[in-house]
Amino acid sequence: MRLAEEVWALGFTIAGRAARPRVERWSSAGGQRALVIAPHPDDEAIGCAGAIVRHKQCGDEVGVVFVSDGRRSRALGLGADEMARRRREEAARGARVLGVDWFEWLGLREGEWDPAQLDAPLMPLLRRFAPQVIYAPSRIDFHPEHRRVAHALARLLDAGQVAPALVRVVQVQVPLTPVLTNLILDSTAITPSLTDVLKEYPTQRASLGAAHRLRRYAACYYGAGKSIEEFWQLSAREYARLHQADPQGWTGGRFRSLRQRSFSDPLAYLIGWRERKRLKS
Repeated sequence: MRLAEEVWALGFTIAGRAARPRVERWSSAGGQRALVIAPHPDDEAIGCAGAIVRHKQCGDEVGVVFVSDGRRSRALGLGADEMARRRREEAARGARVLGVDWFEWLGLREGEWDPAQLDAPLMPLLRRFAPQVIYAPSRIDFHPEHRRVAHALARLLDAGQVAPALVRVVQVQVPLTPVLTNLILDSTAITPSLTDVLKEYPTQRASLGAAHRLRRYAACYYGAGKSIEEFWQLSAREYARLHQADPQGWTGGRFRSLRQRSFSDPLAYLIGWRERKRLKS
C-alpha cells in the first residue's frame, strides 16, 4: 500500500499548489493555559500531540482530560474491563511522554454515559483551570463517542459560566479537509516525540499509520515541512452554536476515516464534503 500513499501524497502536492491555500500558522506568546479534551485515550496523541509539545516548549501550561475509558475497543481480543485498564495505563504513559502538566482520568464507561455525567466533573475543572485554548473533538467524525463529547462540551461553553476561550477543533482520523482547516502547525521537528507517544498505545496500533498519513498529506497540500497538524479554530460561542444540538439529530453524519490501508484514503476527504461546506457557512 506504500505505492498508493505516494500517489495520494503527489495528488495533495499538486492540489495545494493549484489552490494556494491561506491559513493561519500556529503560535503561542507563552504563559498560556491549554486544555485538551480527549474522548478516548490516544485521541490527544493522534489529534494534537504536536501542539501539546509546542505549547510546552513555549512555556504554556497544558492539561489533558480523558473522558471515556475506551472499553469498547475490540483490539487484541481483550475483554472490556481489561481493555479499560490497559488504556488507562497507556494514557498515563502517553501523558508523561508529552510532558503535560497534569491529566484527569474521568473514566466514563464508553457508550454508557449521558451529558449530565460529564457536566459534574468537567464544569468545575473548566472554571478552575480557565483555559485560554481548548483542543476539542469535532462533529466531523464517524465515532459517536467523539460527537457526544463535542456536544457535552458545547453545552458547558454555551452556559457562559466559564472564561472565554479559543477552541481548536481536532481531527482524529476523519480529516477536517481544506474546507474547514484554518490553522496549521508544522510538527516536522517534533516527529520523534509524536512517534514515541503513539508507541505508548499498543492496543491502538492499527490507527498509527493513518495518523502519520493525515499529517503527511497536510504537509504536501500546504507545502510546509513533512508533518502538519490541522485545526479548525473557533470562538467558544461559535463552537457551542455548531455542537449544542443533540448529536442524534446532526445531519451529514456519514463521514469516513482514513483506514488501516491507504488505497482508499481520498474517500475520507470526499465523503461529507457538502456537509463540511454547510457547517463552514
